[in-house]
Amino acid sequence: MTRRLVVDLQAPRAAWRAPAAAVRAIRDALGAGWEVVPVDAPAPSDSDGGSGSPESLVAARGAEIYLGYGVPAGVLTAAGGTLRWAHSGTAGVGASLPHLRGSGVTLTNSAGVHAEPMADWVVAAIAYFARGLDRMRAAQDAGQWAKDEFADLQVPVREFCDLRVGVFGLGGIGTAVTRRALALGMTVAGVRRRPEQGGPAGLRWVGGLDALARLASESDCFVIAAAHTTDTAEAVGRAVLERLPDDAVVINVSRGSLLDETALLERLATGRLRGAALDVFRTEPLPSGHPFWRHPRVLVSPHVSAVSTRFWERELGLIVENIRRYLAGAPLRNVVDLEAGY
Repeated sequence: MTRRLVVDLQAPRAAWRAPAAAVRAIRDALGAGWEVVPVDAPAPSDSDGGSGSPESLVAARGAEIYLGYGVPAGVLTAAGGTLRWAHSGTAGVGASLPHLRGSGVTLTNSAGVHAEPMADWVVAAIAYFARGLDRMRAAQDAGQWAKDEFADLQVPVREFCDLRVGVFGLGGIGTAVTRRALALGMTVAGVRRRPEQGGPAGLRWVGGLDALARLASESDCFVIAAAHTTDTAEAVGRAVLERLPDDAVVINVSRGSLLDETALLERLATGRLRGAALDVFRTEPLPSGHPFWRHPRVLVSPHVSAVSTRFWERELGLIVENIRRYLAGAPLRNVVDLEAGY
C-alpha cells in the first residue's frame, strides 16, 4: 500500500517558498512506497501559519505525513485518522495546538532554524542604539553635522564590553543571541521555563520565570526571545519594564503578545529608556498612525528578523533528517510539547 506525504509549503513569500529541489530531496529521502503530493496553492507562512487552502485539504486525504506552515484543522479532519506526523515550517505553532491536542499526531516545528539570522538581527539592534546609529540617521535626514552631540556625550555611546544583556527565553534564538553577545565581550544572564537546563557556557546566571524582574534590573539590553505560552503572555509588563536601568534597550523578536506595548511607550516617554527595537507587534501589520512609527527611539522592523537566503538549507536539512528518523522509528527532532505550546 502506498503511503502519502503532503508538501504544503508554497508560501507567498519567496524567502519561505519551497524550491523544486527541496521537494525532490524529500522524495528521495522517503524512497519507494511513498507518494509525495506537493500542494500547488499559496500556504500562508506569516506568524504561526495554519490557515491552509482548499487544495491542501484535498491533498491531505489519507496522508500519513504533512509538511506545512502550521497545521490547519481541516487537514487533520481530511486525513481521516491516517495522519501520524505533522511538521511546521514555523517556530511558533500556537494556532495549531487546539486541534492537535489529543489527536495522537506528533508535531515538530522549525525552532532553531531561524535562530542564526534572528540572532544577527538582535546584535545589529544592539549596535544601532549602543553606537548611536539612530541619532546619526536622524541627523543625516535633517542635513545636520551632529559631531558635537556625540563628542560632548549628549548621545549615550557605549562599547559592547560594557553591556549587560538579559535574554528572556534560552531556546534556539536565545542561545544564538547569547553566543554572539559573549563573543563580542558582553555579559549575559537569562531566564527560561526550565532553568535547570542551563544555557551556553559563560552565562552569569540562569533563572526561572520568577526571576524576570531581576533579569530586567541587570540588563542594559533586554532581549525577548521566549515562545508565546499562557505563562509568557504579557510577561514583560509595566512591573518588569520599570526595573530596567536608565538607558536600557528593549529588543523583541518573539511575539508582540509577550510585551505590554502601552507600558513600553509610557516608559519611553519618561526619557529613561534608550530605545526599543521591535520586530514583532501585538497587531500586524503595525497600524497606520501607531506611535511606534514616528517615535525617535523606536526601531520598527516588519517581522523580518528571520529572513535569510539560507532558510531552505537549514529547513530542508531538518525535514530530511526527521524523515530518516521517522522511517527508522527513531525519536524526531524538534517535537513540540502540545501542552506547553513549544
